[in-house]
Amino acid sequence: MSAFERYLTLWVALCIIVGIALGHFFPGVFHAIGSVEIAKVNLPVAGLVWLMIIPMLVRIDFGALGDVRRHWRGIGVTLLVNWAVKPFSMAALGWLFVGYLFQAYLPADQINSYIAGLILLAAAPCTAMVFVWSNLTKGEPHFTLSQVALNDAIMIFAFAPIVGLLLGLSAITVPWDTLVLSVTLYIVFPVLAAQSIRRRRLAAGGEPALTRTLRALQPISLISLLATLILLFGFQGEQILRQPAVIALLAVPILIQVYFNAGLAYLLNRLVGEQHCVAGPSALIGASNFFELAVAAAISLFGFESGAALATVVGVLIEVPVMLSVVAIVNASKPWYEKGRARSADALAGTRAP
Repeated sequence: MSAFERYLTLWVALCIIVGIALGHFFPGVFHAIGSVEIAKVNLPVAGLVWLMIIPMLVRIDFGALGDVRRHWRGIGVTLLVNWAVKPFSMAALGWLFVGYLFQAYLPADQINSYIAGLILLAAAPCTAMVFVWSNLTKGEPHFTLSQVALNDAIMIFAFAPIVGLLLGLSAITVPWDTLVLSVTLYIVFPVLAAQSIRRRRLAAGGEPALTRTLRALQPISLISLLATLILLFGFQGEQILRQPAVIALLAVPILIQVYFNAGLAYLLNRLVGEQHCVAGPSALIGASNFFELAVAAAISLFGFESGAALATVVGVLIEVPVMLSVVAIVNASKPWYEKGRARSADALAGTRAP
């Protein structure tokens, strides 16, 4: 890792502070940037996301995607956590903390709306930022891409029924324009651009040319991540300073949910003997949220000034720093993981032996 990468946590903290300060002192500038959107998808942020994830996608050889089948255990674990655990665990945490433990400290007329926002946040897995987290854990890029594509396909059919079940609503208005545009901007376009770059570099100078290009693109990816942080916190700088206590209380169930689901996916992958390069992305995909879709759905269902919209925004604010902490845990625990994985793999091999 470069010196810049080793101090990434420090740069993140500084960017959060800078973003809040700029959002407070120059709200008009951030309001103008925030208004540059289509179907609730902010285009400047989308541009930064491209710069973040395209370097990771350039590494992917689509000819090797078929090899992902050997990681079927990791795929199964991730799907289980994403769709059978995360939405329901968030609903339980929302009801426990917001509806009971913190009820006296929150506006009474917004309690149910806050819980609804938390459920919307957890009902769909992240599509774009996980490429960054996977790269930071040296995750298997083909597994990450295939898992994101699979989640996107499931999301089309499962998002509305799950949210409807947990919110008790007979009909959920899914912001399809946001969903389709987000997948196009964050997955389809970057994949096409990255593969075009990859083919051109390989044609121009083979693997050495591709390696040089990847080395040049890596700093751009990290700088774009930090710039995204400044924008996200700048958009909400006024809100953070105006009601910090509410935001802090709403962050509690989100934090617990992230660490619980990441830990569950990580441990299950260890138990089934999956490789660490798969377990890392699996844990990160299992914990992260598709906050663009959550914010759009909250606004369309409950309104821009609702508690649900605020709850989803809190998810946006803590997404990057919290996921970076999960990355640090995954990387630091690799020796422990490998010891347990070896025992699990031996045990599974023993059960299959005649």
